[in-house]
Amino acid sequence: MAQYNAYTFGVISGRGWVCIALVVFGQWNPWKSAAGALLFAFIDALQLRLQASTLNLPYEVFLMMPFVLTIVGMALVSRNAKAPAALLIPFRKEER
Repeated sequence: MAQYNAYTFGVISGRGWVCIALVVFGQWNPWKSAAGALLFAFIDALQLRLQASTLNLPYEVFLMMPFVLTIVGMALVSRNAKAPAALLIPFRKEER
């Protein structure tokens, strides 16, 4: 938005749920989540390179590659993920 000085529909392109997946992937650790974000960005950049390559595949296959790998990564890592004890418990200052 800062570069174009305007909002465009579809600018997020389904990446909102990936942010939530990165928090679980990083097991609520900011450094692990940042590493997961770098991994997702690398795969996203790789799919752009693969689209420009001479592979005879539809470009939609490459567009879904980062999301499919995110789902696979979530399936592998989330088995051992431990959520914070206060997750989904509303904070009420009066009850403390």
